[in-house]
Amino acid sequence: MNRCLLYFVVVGTLLLPTNVHAHGLLTTGNQGSEVSALQQKLKKMGFFYGPVTGYYGPITKRAVADFQYKTNLASDGVAGPATFLMLNDIEQMARVVHGEARGESYIGKVAVAAVILNRLDDPAFPNQIRNVIHQTNAFTAVHDGQYDLQPNSYAYRAVMDAIKGWDPTYGSVYYYNPQLATNTWIFSRTSVKKIGNHLFAK
Repeated sequence: MNRCLLYFVVVGTLLLPTNVHAHGLLTTGNQGSEVSALQQKLKKMGFFYGPVTGYYGPITKRAVADFQYKTNLASDGVAGPATFLMLNDIEQMARVVHGEARGESYIGKVAVAAVILNRLDDPAFPNQIRNVIHQTNAFTAVHDGQYDLQPNSYAYRAVMDAIKGWDPTYGSVYYYNPQLATNTWIFSRTSVKKIGNHLFAK
């Protein structure tokens, strides 16, 4: 596991908010609206392929275990606080990717997701995904309403690829469009790579 993702998992688990999930655990035999919501989230992210039934059976357990395995959580098929936190963080990352890079190539989408993760590894930024995303003026999409758009499957897949270690930006913690940027400070950062319309920098 790369260092950034390890930090993502460990810090997120240690600092779990009390309201991640009302009852803490969902497991085989549970049913109801919370199971339906879980199935819908997993379906959007490409882990759950059956109908949304609201029943936590073998199909849901396998989907949860697969999600846990691919995000370096304990793969027990039980949806607990760490699993819900990871689901929520991926949802937020996908919203940023979709809002900031939906017109970019697939690698450009992965690059935006990678920047979010790279910031976890930099002491100049917050150490939790949601705080990185909602830091003041961190991402244009959060402030102009594009964050509220529903991400497409490419955005979720790009986030998962970044979590699995793909970083096309080589550790960049900033990106900007040189044709549109108005803050002269960003031009002082060390450029790393241009991907599509975005220049990535450290």
